[in-house]
Amino acid sequence: MDHISLSLTHHGNRHEFDFPPDATISELAEKVFLSLSIPQANQKYMITPKVGLLKYPFADPVLPLSSLEKKKILLLAPLPSELSSLSKATAESKPRFRSSPVKAATPARHRDWKKTQEEATYTFGTIVPLAYLPNPEKSRRYLERLRDDAGIKASMRKHKFSVGVLTEMNPAEHTTHDGKTLGLNRNRGEVIELRLRTDVYDGYRDYKIIRKTLCHELAHNVFGEHDRDFWDLTNKIEKEVEDNDWRSGGHALTNQEFYNPADAGIEGEHLDGGGWTGGDFVLGGNSNPSSGSSTQGLDRRELMAQAAEERMKKQRDASREAGA
Repeated sequence: MDHISLSLTHHGNRHEFDFPPDATISELAEKVFLSLSIPQANQKYMITPKVGLLKYPFADPVLPLSSLEKKKILLLAPLPSELSSLSKATAESKPRFRSSPVKAATPARHRDWKKTQEEATYTFGTIVPLAYLPNPEKSRRYLERLRDDAGIKASMRKHKFSVGVLTEMNPAEHTTHDGKTLGLNRNRGEVIELRLRTDVYDGYRDYKIIRKTLCHELAHNVFGEHDRDFWDLTNKIEKEVEDNDWRSGGHALTNQEFYNPADAGIEGEHLDGGGWTGGDFVLGGNSNPSSGSSTQGLDRRELMAQAAEERMKKQRDASREAGA
């Protein structure tokens, strides 16, 4: 074999490259830069089956391309035009110092593009209610409210948390004689599951309790065990969420769709068994009419690839708004 043929997909377009037999992943990154004008620092590759997400600088920069020749390669990177727009927005946002008298402070005229870009990056890639349970659209609204909660967004930006999938938990599958599980964090942020529903599926748990559970699960992005470091981080996240929740001022969210005064909380329940690393799993079938994307029978790697693409779309939208 005198050469390796490798193809990848970027923004729906297929690109083919030829390499010598001993070429490495670092040479792929260089060729993508020279051919597509995408700097190595902006390149991420989702490779299936099995390999997963590779991003520059690579953990194994001499990974042979021969091992990837028959795999599906998705390049997750902004278009050169989008990078240019972002650079322009960055330059325009820098303060200009003028030798003029100090003027009184006035409200900012422009949106905080940096905050917008960070919120598009440090968020939940995909929202997945369980379609086989009653009223999945109400569960979607609950999950979206958690995703868009001002306090949750502020804390995720501060700690640079990115979660692939935010989904609900089926109470029947997480109730034993020993107690009830309120949340799970799989593989340090690949998937977070929350027990939104009451045990008999006739209603939903109180928003404040579930939001507190989400704070607990976000801390498992960093610490797996329930040790002192974990609880210190959990308490910090909970305080950040309360302090930054400008819509409710940190008070009870009464008269809201998911306000449940009868839900007193935690007796007989436990939050989780600690963050854990598990094998492959399949989420219940669901279709998101707002995005056109489907999670019907997707396994973990496919769902993570979809979440990465949706996160890239949010980042592109944020970049366009910043450059507008």
